[in-house]
Amino acid sequence: MLILAGAAQLITISALTSADPLAVTWWSLLLAIAPAPLAAAAPLAAAAAVARAPVNRLAAVAGVLVLAAGIAGGILHIGLFFPQALAVLAAADDIVGYAPYVDRVPPNPRQRRHGSDNRVEAQRAEFALDLALSGRRVAVVSSGDPGVFAMATAVLEAAAGDERFAEVPVDVIPGLTAAQAVASQAGAPLGHDYVVLSLSDNLKPWEVIARRLAAAAAADFAIAIYNPASSSRRQQLSDARDLLLAHRAATTPVVVGRAVGTDEQQITVTTLGDLDLGQVDMRCLLIVGSSQTRVVRTAGQARVITPRRYPPLG
Repeated sequence: MLILAGAAQLITISALTSADPLAVTWWSLLLAIAPAPLAAAAPLAAAAAVARAPVNRLAAVAGVLVLAAGIAGGILHIGLFFPQALAVLAAADDIVGYAPYVDRVPPNPRQRRHGSDNRVEAQRAEFALDLALSGRRVAVVSSGDPGVFAMATAVLEAAAGDERFAEVPVDVIPGLTAAQAVASQAGAPLGHDYVVLSLSDNLKPWEVIARRLAAAAAADFAIAIYNPASSSRRQQLSDARDLLLAHRAATTPVVVGRAVGTDEQQITVTTLGDLDLGQVDMRCLLIVGSSQTRVVRTAGQARVITPRRYPPLG
């Protein structure tokens, strides 16, 4: 590994596993050269070298950092991580999160792992803060970006709502949210103004969801739809399509992204009229185009784009 550090022109050449994380600052450039693909856990040990201020603090101070676990099937997908998130995982004493996300973080014998159910966000947040209060360095893992329909809000709410946690530092480490991940694989369907909306009515009434969806459709936004359906929640997606069809043509392009960033990734480009509701579940994210969204072909491949330019009204 070659490290180039700032104006002082300090150049260090070392083995990847022996890099000193605290010797590398945010203005450093790292060039890592490997003769073969790295094992899943190997980047975690050296990733702290590219951490910025919150991670440097974590190395010495107990606290909670909420981050995205861009992981699946036991394999760490480095391309879906910010380096800062890798550093947090490497430095943490405890990994806390929804059990499938925790299970996919490569094991580290130094760390404790705490998986829980997907409907106990408040309890999970308080548990993480209690660990930090006892002097532990805690990483709370989400999927995508922790600030988008994930754990960042739950942890910050819990920290603000209990005076016991008044001095516990909480930092949010950004990740690549599902809307951007799916869009990148389909082309550029979010190239103009767009709305992000969850169809899950576990935490908000369906009437609120329907009103917001109808407003976004009437305003001709492209729409990224999270949590479109589950095994127990099927009718909402059908109702949502009916709301959209009141404002959009049946030929409007729709992107269905399933398990994006994993070995099971599937990208389907269809239309609002032909959308197969039975194939959509919680592993999917939908992107519904605006009136300007279209499918083009480049290098023999179909790509979905929403132009940045919108035609004049009237």
